[in-house]
Amino acid sequence: MRRHSRSSTDSPSNTAAPVRGDWSTVKTLLPYLWAYKWRVLLALSFLVGAKLANVGVPLVLKELVDRLTTSPLNPVSLMVLPLSVLLAYGALRLSTTLFTELREFVFAKVTQRAVRTIALKVFRHLHALSLRFHLNRQTGGMTRDIERGTRGISSLVSFALFSIFPTLLEIALVLSYLFVKYDVWFALITIIALITYIVFTIAVTEWRTNFRRTMNDLDSKASTKAIDSLLNYETVKYFDNEEYEAQRYDQGLQSYEKAAVKSQTTLSLLNAGQSFIIATAVTLILWRAAQGVIDQTMSLGDLVLVNAFMIQLYIPLNFLGVLYREIKQSLADMEKLFSLMDQNKEIADKDNAPALKLDPHRSPEVRFQMVNFNYEENRQILFDVDFTIAAGTTTAVVGHSGSGKSTLSRLLFRFYDIRSGQIAIDGQNIMDVTQHSLRQAIGIVPQDTVLFNDTIAYNIAYGKPGATQEEVIAVAKAAYIHEFIESLPEGYETMVGERGLKLSGGEKQRVAIARTLLKNPSMLIFDEATSALDSKSEQLIQAQLKQIAKSRTSLVIAHRLSTIVDAAQILVMDKGRIIERGTHQELIAAAGAYAQMWERQQHGGVQDEAESGIGLAQFYQDLLIGK
Repeated sequence: MRRHSRSSTDSPSNTAAPVRGDWSTVKTLLPYLWAYKWRVLLALSFLVGAKLANVGVPLVLKELVDRLTTSPLNPVSLMVLPLSVLLAYGALRLSTTLFTELREFVFAKVTQRAVRTIALKVFRHLHALSLRFHLNRQTGGMTRDIERGTRGISSLVSFALFSIFPTLLEIALVLSYLFVKYDVWFALITIIALITYIVFTIAVTEWRTNFRRTMNDLDSKASTKAIDSLLNYETVKYFDNEEYEAQRYDQGLQSYEKAAVKSQTTLSLLNAGQSFIIATAVTLILWRAAQGVIDQTMSLGDLVLVNAFMIQLYIPLNFLGVLYREIKQSLADMEKLFSLMDQNKEIADKDNAPALKLDPHRSPEVRFQMVNFNYEENRQILFDVDFTIAAGTTTAVVGHSGSGKSTLSRLLFRFYDIRSGQIAIDGQNIMDVTQHSLRQAIGIVPQDTVLFNDTIAYNIAYGKPGATQEEVIAVAKAAYIHEFIESLPEGYETMVGERGLKLSGGEKQRVAIARTLLKNPSMLIFDEATSALDSKSEQLIQAQLKQIAKSRTSLVIAHRLSTIVDAAQILVMDKGRIIERGTHQELIAAAGAYAQMWERQQHGGVQDEAESGIGLAQFYQDLLIGK
């Protein structure tokens, strides 16, 4: 798999995984199975034993029939001659079942451990992929790909190793016996039928595989639409678009229905052709055997033997087409799963990268040095951004929407790599240290807080897995949310719902603040951390955040200028460039862009005016008079 780091200038399309073939998929799977080589070899030996016993059953049956038809029918012969043969027949029947069950018993751990290992590896790899990948992904389709892919591993092992291989082994044993013991036509008819059957099955199945792939794609798309709609349940309700969403989902289902019908009709054609080939072969074989009995070149036991062989071959051979289709389907499903593993990480640690080294007795210094960055090749976001956040101080960044403020926090977390320049913490380039140590040192309270569909206690404790209940309560009190939680019927065990939708915006932000406090990082990022709070709560939280930030290096991204007047440094950004910098008093005295923004906010302008240059009231007035 490709592991090389990629420049942030590459477009998202470049992250597409290479197209896999069936053999490439199988080769990727084999090491996971071979990790338990002794179990694999033992299971294969049981498999061979089961097939040898299965082929031996018709041979014993022939011996029984021949003895009964050629020996004198007296009580002694009836008791002595067939008894040993009957016991052998029963033993072989039992051995067939016993070896099969032993094979399943021994191999079960191999299959399930492979599924577990691969699923875990894909899960970890998805978390290791860049933010760019996750912004472009379709969650519903991706989860279905993972689900079908892991299920396909079990199916492939079951069908290929325990169905196809035993069938081919049995065919080889039967053909060898027919060729040695009987007229060459028996073996020739069987071989011709097998070749015809296999060629026909593969040709038609390959033709049908395209329909099946189309079904998978359409199924993933329909699932993506359904999950996306359900995740945005409130938005659907706000705009009364339930029927619109149902129609969109039904469009996907209609396309899937057409592909499924086409797949089923071609399946009927395949089954009919397979049955014709098998019926013809069995008829010819029995005709040759019956003619041999008439000519007295074969015994009645030989006729029974040949018939039993054909029945034993017919049953698994009749499912060979089904097995092949299932194997092809499993490979197609696994191909998508392994393709996720092939996705380029884009942001990868250097070989033997050290951990970020910080002085535990003081906060670190953060330095952005002539940083240039773009998400897309033809759209640069930051231009020569250069500033320093002194150790233990707070730097605030303000500016219109789209000026590049939030991009700074994403780059500091190293969600993307910069095009040129350097970001350093205590003189260490963040591209030279491990991402784990970097992100451990930084805490963030985002503007849009998304919570896990779990309890409030779980979401707060997520900042420090394994935290005690006392620690959780302490940070909840610091974030002024403890009393609210205690007022709930289930307290800290209250479920917050999908993405935290059972909580208000302000409640979610206070949970996010508590979670970050519990993490206790060396550096803090506040991305409009109190935007969803009421005035009273905001004042309380702001005072608490200032207290916390006193001993930490902090970056504050703000729209409400009143929240950052005490910052040691304020940066004003516009179109990806820093156009002003200084303290609040210095910037007011400069009478520039910051002073104008402050003036608008102090004289009743809404927050959005600072970003867009137009008041919300004026916007609605223009809308109503049709401007």
